[in-house]
Amino acid sequence: MRLIGKLLALPFMLVTGILYLVCKFLVVLSGAVLGILSGIIFLAALVLFFVAGFLPGLAWLMIAFLISPYGLPLAAAWLVGIIGGANSALKDFIFG
Repeated sequence: MRLIGKLLALPFMLVTGILYLVCKFLVVLSGAVLGILSGIIFLAALVLFFVAGFLPGLAWLMIAFLISPYGLPLAAAWLVGIIGGANSALKDFIFG
C-alpha cells in the first residue's frame, strides 16, 4: 500500500521540482529588475514631493516600496519557499 502512495506521489514531486526551479529563477530575475525600477521610482517620488505636493509623492513612495526587494518580491520568494518545502516533503516521503 505504501508503494502505491509513493508511485502516485512521484509525478507530483517532479512537477513541484520543475515548478520550484522555474519560479526561483523568475523571482531572482524579477527581483533584480524591480530593484532597479524601484530606485528610479523612488527618485521620481522625491521630485514629486517638491513639484506636485505631499500626497502624490507619498503615493509614488508606496509604489516604490511595493516593488522594492522588501515588498512584493519578498512575498513571492516566501511562496517559492513553500513550493520548495512541499517538494522536499515529497522527496522525503518517496525516498524515505
